[in-house]
Amino acid sequence: MKKKNFLLIGSGGREHAIAYSLSKSKFCQSLYVANGNPGTSELAKNVSIDTSKPFDVLDFCLENLIDLVVVGPEAPLMEGLADVLKENQIFVIGPCKNGALLEGSKAYAKTFMQKYEIPTAEYRQFHQSQLEEAINYLQTVKYPIVLKASGLAAGKGVVTCESYPFAKSILEQMLNGSLLGDAGTTVVVEHFLNGWEVSMFILTDGKNYLLLPEAKDYKRIGEGNSGPNTGGMGSVSPVSLLKPELKNKIIQKIIEPTLLGLKKENIEYEGFIFFGLMIVQDEPYLLEYNVRMGDPETQSVFSRITSDVGEMFIYAAEKKLNEYQLTVCPQTAVTLVCVSEGYPASYEKEKAIHISKIPYKDVFLYHAGTKFKENQLVTNGGRVINITALGDGLAEAIQKVYKANESIIYSNKYFRKDIGQDLLVLESL
Repeated sequence: MKKKNFLLIGSGGREHAIAYSLSKSKFCQSLYVANGNPGTSELAKNVSIDTSKPFDVLDFCLENLIDLVVVGPEAPLMEGLADVLKENQIFVIGPCKNGALLEGSKAYAKTFMQKYEIPTAEYRQFHQSQLEEAINYLQTVKYPIVLKASGLAAGKGVVTCESYPFAKSILEQMLNGSLLGDAGTTVVVEHFLNGWEVSMFILTDGKNYLLLPEAKDYKRIGEGNSGPNTGGMGSVSPVSLLKPELKNKIIQKIIEPTLLGLKKENIEYEGFIFFGLMIVQDEPYLLEYNVRMGDPETQSVFSRITSDVGEMFIYAAEKKLNEYQLTVCPQTAVTLVCVSEGYPASYEKEKAIHISKIPYKDVFLYHAGTKFKENQLVTNGGRVINITALGDGLAEAIQKVYKANESIIYSNKYFRKDIGQDLLVLESL
């Protein structure tokens, strides 16, 4: 197998984690990251490309003899990046625009689930022209309910509503565009499912698929899952509650029917699929699809993969994933996301970051919202730095990640203090 030139799209913690894995691959000739961050710059060559413009990415790929492009975030896929690159014989880990609709439109995804009998919560969807009908419907449902903006909203387009007045207010703000802009012009109103969440991931080459390690993420800003949703405040992998029997149910009822549905819709899907699941009394329900790896789940999942990730992507490109031997370390990974105070609302940037020596070898720092200003590392986003620790069991991984957290100092730093604690309690029962 020949070495390949890789281009990785994205600039967050997820991309830093993927870049770290790719940088260790014996099949990686050269690695570029667009646009990257200070962390990826230590592993690869960061390049400045407008990734929202597929032909700008194509030009770079042709000039630099790129063999394989790995797309981190969802937005470039919705812009048709994979379509343009594949038309020019450049393989992409990421679906074409028609496949990206599974994430780009929650309304489309729910219709797809219903058509292919994939278990999901009951729902209705409303366009902004149906405001009065939507408000009337809110008066007929049992609370709590979940409102989901149909379009891309960076993980912040889902709101759980405990009462009719609150639901009415959020619905109006979504549909009139004041809350989430165009992302909320269609809203899915979903029945609330009471259970526990888990994220599962596959990589598919359009013919075969590889089941990756599962993870649990923590979306809310506050301890005890309080406050608004964020892009993610932490993650854990593996999830001890996911027993083999339940995993098999998820494969049979959700993952394989999804792949069958894509084939029946004539969607040639090559890339990751993220399944956001709610488990209710040992039965899985699909909450959402993402057409890429999650963030910060990637940081936990990829930190556990011990086989060659570059080789995995090449096997996907050659439609031979069934021949790839995935190996995963048995340790537990816990990821803690350090954010800027005020996130996910407004926050200040350019706070100096000081990182002292971390007392463990198996702890990884993944940059998310950072940059250099006059040779000083400073904050440059809501989610600033992710810390991933490996431990022999969940308790050890939690202890390590919070100890390592003490080595990272910046003004207005905030983090959740309870990542993994819910699983720790359940493990002790």
